[in-house]
Amino acid sequence: MTPSGSLSKTAVAPGHSVASKRLLPWLVAVAFFMESLDTTILNTAVPAISAALHVGPLSMKAVLASYTLSLAVFIPISGWVADRFGTRRVFATAIGLFTLGSFLCGMSSNIHMLVACRILQGCGGSMMVPVGRLTLVRTFAKAELLRTMSFVSIPALVAPMLGPIAGGLIVDYLHWRVIFFLNIPIGLIGLILVYLHLPDYREKTHRLDTVGLILFGSGIALLSYVLEVFGEHTLSVREISGLLAISLGLLAGYWLHAKSLAFPLLQLSLFKIRSFRAAVSGSFFTRLGIGGVPFLLPLLYQVGLGFTPVQSGLLIMPQALAAMSMKVVMPRLLSTMGYRWVLISNTILLGVLLLLFATIGLHTPVWVIVLQAFFYGAFTSLQYTSMNTLVYADTTDEESSAASSIASTMQQMSISFGVAMAGLATAFFVPHSGSSEPLEMIRGIHKALVTLGVLTIISTVVFAGLKRGDGDAVSNQKTFHPGG
Repeated sequence: MTPSGSLSKTAVAPGHSVASKRLLPWLVAVAFFMESLDTTILNTAVPAISAALHVGPLSMKAVLASYTLSLAVFIPISGWVADRFGTRRVFATAIGLFTLGSFLCGMSSNIHMLVACRILQGCGGSMMVPVGRLTLVRTFAKAELLRTMSFVSIPALVAPMLGPIAGGLIVDYLHWRVIFFLNIPIGLIGLILVYLHLPDYREKTHRLDTVGLILFGSGIALLSYVLEVFGEHTLSVREISGLLAISLGLLAGYWLHAKSLAFPLLQLSLFKIRSFRAAVSGSFFTRLGIGGVPFLLPLLYQVGLGFTPVQSGLLIMPQALAAMSMKVVMPRLLSTMGYRWVLISNTILLGVLLLLFATIGLHTPVWVIVLQAFFYGAFTSLQYTSMNTLVYADTTDEESSAASSIASTMQQMSISFGVAMAGLATAFFVPHSGSSEPLEMIRGIHKALVTLGVLTIISTVVFAGLKRGDGDAVSNQKTFHPGG
């Protein structure tokens, strides 16, 4: 979101009826659902798609990472674009791009085309969620916003529950291309509803930080590429080191550039706020460890243990069920224990659970896998919501949009890097993953999970900088911004 000043709210947007206001949360929720479902439904189909495109399963990490990386690059400008061209036009364009990208993904004949089309999907997705959330903030008064934002966050919890099993059913009984074609009718209906019911808000905009966008976008894109190819031995150590140096140089250049501007692409001055710094940096480092789990578990279950896509999806479903149930006790838990204690202990528990996933083998009872998945889903939900809400604990109303922009960008960037890290770790332990035997794949994924588990536990250090009482403004429900 753009760091604009206070925004005027009206009970009903000019030119729109009360009925349109009632339909708006549904419209935004459907967009959220479409984006969330797309990612989770694809994870289960990774082995089937890799076989159809004649590539190794680990090569599919580029398909997953390219989408989230595209989100990270374009989310920072979504608020500026909405203010400049209007929320209705931008939201419609976002749905249109996402739908077109879905159609082209379904028509892809090789992995390179699929990656390119996923980037196009990411361009649309990068505007759908932030602009949808911005429209709600500008339409509803603060007294109504909590209920509204809670409602539209439900799809982010339901989609992970439906996605794995839906992906498994489609791969088993239809064709993997149907996974992408599902978005087309939803997107077309969404475009009609946007035209009829979405308010069109505009704000005065400052000049876009084009230089910052180029520096930041190029830096994180190159860094993600380095992580992707590092374990594949396609480039020499000298070439990898050179690309890494260039990417870090671009990001350092952005940091220096942003310090000299009144309205940079990302307001890095917010990192001076202790709770914001801990939430965003802690979220980044934690997701580096756990962000690759949705990529690794389907590989473990299908390629290693021999489960079908449907069975793999059923084994992942308990995570979503636990995540939804955790929402009931989460506010009281945070209010009683405090953010510092919850985040430190919960991060350690997540790391331990990753280590336990590394014990799953051919003779592990299914009920043990289900139990581990349930606890992992509950603790992951607690972790994400705690980090997402802590972002706003000590930011002012004027800073909240800029804080949301940074948090969303870093979140998507860390998910992309997490998938790359998971693939990198696995590639080290399964050098020839495309032709690996199941036992070799199991051992490689086990070692990758141990590596990510240790990394997750180490990330606890970031939350140690919090002080008792940090986040009380949120946990005591003076302010609340739902997260998933």
